[in-house]
Amino acid sequence: MIRLLPSTLFGRLVLILLGGLFLAQLVGAAILLRARATALYETSGRYAVQRVAGIVHVLDDMSTDQRRLILPALNSAGLRVAFTAAPPGEPALSENSFATTHLRAALHRALGEERNVRIAVVAAEAVPAVLHGPPPPHMGHMMPSPHMGFFGGPPIRNASFLVQAQLRDGNWVSIAHQLPEEEFAWPVKLLLTLVVLLVSVVALSLIAVRWVTRPLAVLGRAADELGRDIQRPPLDESGPLEVRRAAQAFNTMQARLARFLRDRAHLLAAVSHDLKTPITRLRLRAELLENDELKAKFVHDLDEMETMARTTLDFLRDANAHEPVQLVDVNALIESLQADADELGQQVQIQGSATSPYAGRPLALQRCLRNLIDNAVKYGKRATVHVNDNDARLEIIVADEGPGIPERQLEQVFEPFFRLEPSRNRETGGVGLGLSIARDITRAHGGDLVLRNRASGGLEAVLTLPR
Repeated sequence: MIRLLPSTLFGRLVLILLGGLFLAQLVGAAILLRARATALYETSGRYAVQRVAGIVHVLDDMSTDQRRLILPALNSAGLRVAFTAAPPGEPALSENSFATTHLRAALHRALGEERNVRIAVVAAEAVPAVLHGPPPPHMGHMMPSPHMGFFGGPPIRNASFLVQAQLRDGNWVSIAHQLPEEEFAWPVKLLLTLVVLLVSVVALSLIAVRWVTRPLAVLGRAADELGRDIQRPPLDESGPLEVRRAAQAFNTMQARLARFLRDRAHLLAAVSHDLKTPITRLRLRAELLENDELKAKFVHDLDEMETMARTTLDFLRDANAHEPVQLVDVNALIESLQADADELGQQVQIQGSATSPYAGRPLALQRCLRNLIDNAVKYGKRATVHVNDNDARLEIIVADEGPGIPERQLEQVFEPFFRLEPSRNRETGGVGLGLSIARDITRAHGGDLVLRNRASGGLEAVLTLPR
């Protein structure tokens, strides 16, 4: 399905504003051009009425010979006059049109209600036929009213007002008054004014929308950075009242989170110290036991307790949370983990490489990858590390050849202290925190870690980090 709306708030606001402004300008232009066309017709009509009425009054007082002599003088540019003894044919347009109704009323006021008058608006090329013969039978020369123009604008070019009036002696005179064509040209200045107004409003709207949405973008970036670094600089509390309040609320939330994490770290440090002391005392007392078998069991349990306490406290404390971000040579990091595995007799292969250093926390990333490789080797015989890198993200896949994990438990294994039985128990090492720690580290970098079963058998951990 094609997305009609932009995905960003800025894009949607711009689309709504531009659509509304364009529609408003379109309607405004239609109203202005319609009003202009109507005003031009009325103005031209009043001028034509005055001129035609004057000619009719002059001709009323003349004889037939005098009219014939003055006829060449009357036929000038934009004006055509013809005389007929019998009533002329009907004009080419009904007298009920918008253009002729007002003109007819004005002529009756100027000439009197008792005078026979016929009025039409005709094309200029039809004037000779109408003046000297019957009207054309077809409708091609009929002119539309002002309402039929594009956007109500000037619809008629080369048009004439045709008036047929009866003189006092019973003869008829036909007068065609041509409308000045320049009056019906497109109003370039008006259209240019509307375009300049539209461009100005659009530019101001874009600036206003950007100004309004910019604090939201800043707040979004700050929230994303907060997940990676709780000690990031606070937001600048400036701008409009609503923006200042949002920045103050965000900074307050950040300060409370930082204080909570500090208090938790201090508490866990105290707990860690208090736990190590009794474990050390028990270890010393176990050394005094004379029964070697009982002594071995005590030492094994103490080692397990110490491992669980240390791992759990590291997980809760997130020892690398305040590690500074720096460029990490991912290839060298993975190769060092491979070398460590080789020394322990473990099989680790590397396929692919990173094209450039990654901005992250080196110790945290090392711990994350070590946990994934240790899991792959421990439960899947050997580990293969695939590195895929591009401009958008860095992807590291750690695959093994083990039995895999049931689909319903692929997400459950990330829960703290969760262990799969019987293949993954304390006899094989670990307390169920390795994957939890690895995912927390990955998400602290803005990425994610997922598990999936391989079609050829085994399990692969897919670590994705944004560039």
